[in-house]
Amino acid sequence: MIPWVTAVLIALLVAAVLLVALWAFQTANRLDRLHVRYDLSWQALDGALARRAVVARAVAVDAYGVGPDGKRLAALADAAERAPRQAREAAENELSAALARVDPASLPRALVAELADAEARVLLARRFHNDAVRDTLALRERPAVRALRLGGTAAMPTYFEIAEGGEVSTREAAPATRRTSARVVLLDDGGAVLLLCGSDPESPLTPAPRWWFTIGGAAQVGESLAQTAARELEEETGLAVHAADMVGPLWRRDATIEFNGAVIRSEEMYFVHRTVRFEPADTGRSVLERTYIHGHRWCDATMIRNLVAGGEAVYPRQLAELLDEANALADRPEAVAQRPLQSIR
Repeated sequence: MIPWVTAVLIALLVAAVLLVALWAFQTANRLDRLHVRYDLSWQALDGALARRAVVARAVAVDAYGVGPDGKRLAALADAAERAPRQAREAAENELSAALARVDPASLPRALVAELADAEARVLLARRFHNDAVRDTLALRERPAVRALRLGGTAAMPTYFEIAEGGEVSTREAAPATRRTSARVVLLDDGGAVLLLCGSDPESPLTPAPRWWFTIGGAAQVGESLAQTAARELEEETGLAVHAADMVGPLWRRDATIEFNGAVIRSEEMYFVHRTVRFEPADTGRSVLERTYIHGHRWCDATMIRNLVAGGEAVYPRQLAELLDEANALADRPEAVAQRPLQSIR
């Protein structure tokens, strides 16, 4: 080979290596800053939750005195404050449910205001924390970042999901129950996803707020998640699909949901399936589903963003940005086994 050609190739190779090294260095620094932000956001959320526990103990004294209800509320506040991270969500939800049962008329006006302020601070801190988790995971889960192990040995950030309050309510709150569900990102041949529109049948608001969500529901005893996904798909749309044709699970979402008078701690596992666009049938839906499901729509990413911009909630919240990945994996199911299960919100 001509010497100058060899020199050019070597120079290009060195330049490419330097560019990759520079990118890796900058990305590692950015990840470090994101992890610092995540740690600080958790400290802020932990502080807001601790302040709410202090206020809850004061509420226990003023609302119930030294009776058993007061002792129980104080004990729940203590348990939430001392709970380890993996049990904190459940403990905080139990405290939220107990606070929701307190009659505001039994409290001094100043304490009502203090409790409302504490709840609002928890709400803001939780959202700030989950934003930090989302941004950190979005960078850490990029293929190049994973391949080069730029995240180091730092643990993967986790969302903190509790029922959102914000005010003292006289509505009876049920204790949180756990469930595992399978959900289906059902795609048509153009890449759009089928979304259902629903509302809470027990909502105190008129009209009840509506939201958009994917097909799916709770797993039954003895079912695999893929079988649950196939069954729910047929029940909610009329489309019969073999469980083996479900691609996934791709994503996992942990959420706390208030629905139909119950608080549900839900672990949602997402599958994907592609089909020709069709008109869903409601003949297989339960009486409750026919009550709270009001319609459907095939949506691309732009339509989902327009729904959100118009003030309507879409679940999962990251669906618009995840739709390209869902479409790619729907056509390459073998690639699912080569990727880690991704946490989404």
